[in-house]
Amino acid sequence: MISLSESDFGLFLSALTFAAERHSQQRRKDSHASPYINHPIQVAELLWRVGGVREINTLVAAVLHDTVEDTGTQPEELRERFGEAVLALVLEVTDDKRLPKAERKRLQVVNASHKSNAARQIKLADKACNVRDITRTPPADWPLERKREYLAWSKQVVDGLRGPNPALEAYYDQVQAEGQNLLR
Repeated sequence: MISLSESDFGLFLSALTFAAERHSQQRRKDSHASPYINHPIQVAELLWRVGGVREINTLVAAVLHDTVEDTGTQPEELRERFGEAVLALVLEVTDDKRLPKAERKRLQVVNASHKSNAARQIKLADKACNVRDITRTPPADWPLERKREYLAWSKQVVDGLRGPNPALEAYYDQVQAEGQNLLR
């Protein structure tokens, strides 16, 4: 049985609380309009359960991975509360929202293979969760073609993330295949 130290568990709970506060007014675009916080929790849980990730900074960064990009959280806030290593991981998986969406998507494909192993695992879990959500409880306003395009694009990103976690990769491949079948 794996056990976290008291300080690691406290850091993880602080990250959950911080992310919940920052995402409190946000909803997912899925058909259920799920609370946004469900997504970063699912990413961290997938890293733990499927990926076997036990490195606390990776798990904390997974919970916080969308805070800078989607909530207006400033990097300095993360540095002060969670440390430089967590901040570095969050920034490594954060898109630059000043760029057009098409450019951000292109850069995710181009930069995927150049990320640290921890960031690659967070991105891989993120993409697996997104593919699962888009195919099982898709946004109501997404036509079939947009869902298919997302799956194709996410596969391009994931192809560059492969290497550090074969279990997460296999899970993504399974979710991707299930999604392809559902979108036929």
